[in-house]
Amino acid sequence: MNPPTLYIGNKNYSSWSMRPWLALRMAGIAFEEVLIPLGGEGYGARKIAAVRAVSPTGTVPALALDGVTLWDSLAICEWAAEQRPEAGLWPADATARAVCRAVVAEMHAGFAALRNEASMNVRRRTGPRAWSPACLDDLVRLAAVWNDTRARWGDERPWLFGARTLADVFFTPVATRLRTYGIALDGASMRYAEALLAQPDFVAWERDALVEPWSIAQTEAL
Repeated sequence: MNPPTLYIGNKNYSSWSMRPWLALRMAGIAFEEVLIPLGGEGYGARKIAAVRAVSPTGTVPALALDGVTLWDSLAICEWAAEQRPEAGLWPADATARAVCRAVVAEMHAGFAALRNEASMNVRRRTGPRAWSPACLDDLVRLAAVWNDTRARWGDERPWLFGARTLADVFFTPVATRLRTYGIALDGASMRYAEALLAQPDFVAWERDALVEPWSIAQTEAL
């Protein structure tokens, strides 16, 4: 079986791409990486066609597995967890695992206002601003998820469920948003965000993001 190929977008902007990339690394699964720049000079129909050639939805990430394509970030992470159960992408305890799945699903489908108003931009640093009530609600919920899970399962370690899991993978892009826009939560939440950004796999992703030549004007203007 050939190594899977993970198609991703810009490392500076693509939170959806970051999650399965981190999950595959966490699982110890070798994969080939193909980055399709979304934005920059010359972006248009040619690049859109390039994405559609590898993903049936015309979006990335997408994972190619010997003729089968997975086009959803959570599905890719689930596949990785099943390939390497010993890597512990999900907690071993059944109750903790169920809560972890709920947390991951909430991040995967929720926090719309935070996503819309604070787009991921790894390189950028800007100051706090007046967030909408919906975005402020998302931030309150975010801190509650982080603090509640760590209080119950964190075992005084930096991760939400003691050992690092997919929940930590899914919240890593959010930690970049807090840093980019100068968003301050409570002390425990900020220490958790700092731990996510210090994790070696994220540091490797960030290193590539910082030297990317492409930019998306709409995102940079936010």
